[in-house]
Amino acid sequence: MGKEVNEARKWMHGRGWKPQPFQESAWLSLASGEEGIVNAPTGSGKTYSLMLPFLARFSGQTKAPEGIRLIWITPIRALSKEIYLSANRVIQEMKLPVTLAIRTGDTSTEERNRQKKEIPNILITTPESLHLMFCAKGMISRFKHLELIVADEWHELLGTKRGVMLELAISRLKTLSPALQIWGISATIGNLDEAMHALLGTDRSPKGQLIRSDIKKDIEVISVLPEKPERMPWAGHLGTNLLPQLLPVIHGSTSTLIFTNVRSQCEIWYRKLLEADPELAGVMAMHHGSISKEIRNWVEDALYEGRLKAVVCTSSLDLGVDFAPVETIVQIGGPKGIARFVQRAGRSGHRPDSKSQIYFLPTHSLELIEAAALRKAVDDNYLEDRVPLNLCFDVLVQYLVTLAVGDGFVASETLHELRSTFCFASITDEEWKWALAFTAFGGESLGSYNDYHRIHEQDGRYVVSSQRIARRHRLSIGAIVSDTMMSVRLNRGGLLGHIEESFISSLNIGDHFWFAGLNLELTKVKELTAYTKKSNKPGGRSPAWLGGKLPLSSKMSDMLRFKMEEAAEQKAWSDIELKFIQPIIALQKERSHVPAKNELLIEKFQTDDGYHVVIYPFEGRFVHEGLAALFALRISRMYPITFSFAYNDYALELLSDQPIRIEDALGEGMLDTNDLERDVLQGVNSSELANRRFRDIAAIAGLVFKGYPGQPIKERHLQSSSQLIFQVFEDYDPKNLLLRQSYDEVIHHQLELPRMRKALERMSSQHIIIKTPDKPTPFAFPVMVDRLRDRMSSESLEERIRRMSAEWADE
Repeated sequence: MGKEVNEARKWMHGRGWKPQPFQESAWLSLASGEEGIVNAPTGSGKTYSLMLPFLARFSGQTKAPEGIRLIWITPIRALSKEIYLSANRVIQEMKLPVTLAIRTGDTSTEERNRQKKEIPNILITTPESLHLMFCAKGMISRFKHLELIVADEWHELLGTKRGVMLELAISRLKTLSPALQIWGISATIGNLDEAMHALLGTDRSPKGQLIRSDIKKDIEVISVLPEKPERMPWAGHLGTNLLPQLLPVIHGSTSTLIFTNVRSQCEIWYRKLLEADPELAGVMAMHHGSISKEIRNWVEDALYEGRLKAVVCTSSLDLGVDFAPVETIVQIGGPKGIARFVQRAGRSGHRPDSKSQIYFLPTHSLELIEAAALRKAVDDNYLEDRVPLNLCFDVLVQYLVTLAVGDGFVASETLHELRSTFCFASITDEEWKWALAFTAFGGESLGSYNDYHRIHEQDGRYVVSSQRIARRHRLSIGAIVSDTMMSVRLNRGGLLGHIEESFISSLNIGDHFWFAGLNLELTKVKELTAYTKKSNKPGGRSPAWLGGKLPLSSKMSDMLRFKMEEAAEQKAWSDIELKFIQPIIALQKERSHVPAKNELLIEKFQTDDGYHVVIYPFEGRFVHEGLAALFALRISRMYPITFSFAYNDYALELLSDQPIRIEDALGEGMLDTNDLERDVLQGVNSSELANRRFRDIAAIAGLVFKGYPGQPIKERHLQSSSQLIFQVFEDYDPKNLLLRQSYDEVIHHQLELPRMRKALERMSSQHIIIKTPDKPTPFAFPVMVDRLRDRMSSESLEERIRRMSAEWADE
C-alpha cells in the first residue's frame, strides 16, 4: 500500500504538482482495496486520483503483467483520447511495462484484431464496446486478471440505459474476477449516495467510500446583453442577432468553446459566425456526434495544439476533456440543467486554482432570467439528482443474447448476478422466467417465427448456435437508438458524417444544405449514402435531428421561480440580467401580473385565433405537455369543447374557438392528483405514445434489425415492423414485459408523471391569480409563437411574428 501512494506522490512532485487532499484520500482507499466514488469539480485532477495509484502498482517491474488489469469506461469517445494521454504520460515517465489501448466505436477492425492477439493491460472503452467484447469466446480467460474498473463521468451514464448496460457488465465481471475493485468518478451530481449504490451494486455499496473534494470551483457567469430587451420576446429571435457582441469575446480569448444544446443549432451557429466574420475561416471548427470520426479527431488535435480560435460544439465536448488553450466558454440559450451548465463552464480554467468563465447568450430576452438563476444555483451548489433506472427488460433481453453469443450463461448464476445490480435487484422469479422464455423463443406471441428463437439450453448453459443470429446481434448491441443515419460524402473526397434519413429524403437532387461547416449540393443518393459537392449558392437548409429539445430540470425550475419572484419585487438589482429585463417585467405587470413563488398565474384573453388560457407553472416543456393534455381532458368532461395547445419551459397555452371556463374547471378539480395516471394517459393518447416508445425498445431488445453493413433496411420498414409487433403484443400478449415497459417509460420519463404530480400538488397549494388582459402579455407571447412554429414555414412565421409583436408591444 505504501509503495503505490509514495510512487504517486513522487511522480506528482516531479512535475511540480502538489497532490490535492481528495487525491491522497483516493490513493489510500484504492491501495487499501476499498471501492467508491471520487467527487470533485471539473479540472481538479480526478483522473489521477485513480489512474496514478493503479499504475504505481507496477513501478519497478520489468515485465508486462498478464491480461487486462484495468477497464476505464468513458461515456463519450472524445474523453477516451484524454484518458489515454493522461495514462500514457505516467507510463512513459515512470518507465512502466504496461500496455494501453482504446476500444470504442471509432476503433478500426485492424486495431481490434490486434487487441485480440495482444491483450492490453489497460483498456479505455465504452459500455457498448465492453458488451461487444462479451460476445467473444473465451471471455473468462480475458478478464480473470482484472483488478479495477473505473466508470468515468458516472453521472453522465447514471439514469440511462447505457448506465444499465454498465451495471450488467460489472455484475458479470465481479463473478469472473472476485477481487475486482469498482470505482466511479463524478463531478456534477446531487445524489452521490444513490449513484454509488447503483454503481457498486446491492452486494457491495454499503461498504463504499465517498471521497469528496473540498475545492470550490470559481465560476463567473457573464451574460451577453442585447442593446435593449424585446418587449414581446420569442425564442430563436435574439440569438444570432447578438453576433456583434459575441465576436469580441471570441477574438479576446486564446480559444473559445461555443456550446449549443443540439446538433442542428450547432450547424446554424457555425454558419452564422462564418458569415458574420469570414476571417474565422480556418481557425474555427465544429464538433458534434454526427460529424465523421476523422473530422472530430482533427478538431480535438487542433484544440490541444492551440490552432483553433473557436469551436462550435454540443455535448460531444462536455465531459472531462482538458483542452488547456481554452480560456472561454459560451453557452447559447438556456442549458436547461444546472449540472450541465457547471460541466460546460469547467471546460475553461481546467485547473484546480483557475477561474472558469462562461458567457450566457440568450435566444430571447426573457431567457436572461435563467442566467441569473444559474448564477444563484452555481453559488449554492444546487445540483440535480440523476435517478437510476429500474427493470429495463429491453436491455436485459439484449444482454442475455450477448452472454449466449459469447461463452453462454447458466440461468441461476446470471439471475444471482442480476439481483446484485440496482436496476434488477427487484426482478421476480416470474419476470426472470419470462425474460428467458422470450429470449429463447419469442414468448407467447412470436414463437412461430424462427428469427425470435435466439438462445437455447445446451449442457446446462444457454447459448446461441446460429451464426446468423450471432452476427446480427453483434451489429445491434447498444442502447442509443436514433433514426436511420445516412452517410454524407463528397463526390471527390471523404466521409463528412451522418444525417438522419428523414432529412435527406426531404431533399431533391440539386438542392443544397449545410453540414459539417460546408455548403453542399446533393448530387446522388445511393442506398444509405448521400453524395454531394461543394456549393456557392446562397441560403440552404441546415439538417435537423430527432430529439431536438431538452427538458428543464426540476431544480432549474425551482431557481427560475425564485428569480422570477425577485424580478417582480425588484429584490435582486445586483443581477444585471434582472435589471436589464425590467421593461419586460414592467409591461407584464401593467397588463397582468408577475407571480411570486407562492402564486400561480393564469391569463385569459381573446385574439383573432380564438380564446386563450395561458398557465404559468414554470416546470419545463415536458411536464407542461402532460399538464396541457390533462387540463384539456378534464375541461372537456365538463362541457363539449375542442382545444389545441402549446407549451414551452415557462407556460402552457390552451386555445379554443369558444370561451374556456377556467374558473369552473378549477372548482371541479382541474388540479387534482386523483386518478392522475389514468387521466394523463387518456388525454395524451397513451397507446400512440407507447407505440412510438416501443420502437426504441424493440430495437434495443433485438426485435427489429437495421440491416448489415452495405445492406441497410429502410426506416419506414423498421417503423412498420415495430408497429406491427407492438400491435401483436397489444392484441395477443398484453402481459408482455416489453409492452408494459413502453407504457412505463411514457409515464415516468416522457411525461414525467412523478414530477407532474408534485407540480399539481404545489399548484393546488398556491394562491391562484386569474388575469384577463386586453391583449397578449410578454410572458404569453413566447408560447404563442411556439404554437405557430409548428404550423408555418420559417419565412412566413417570422413575418407573422413581427406583425404580432409590433401590434402588441405598444412601443
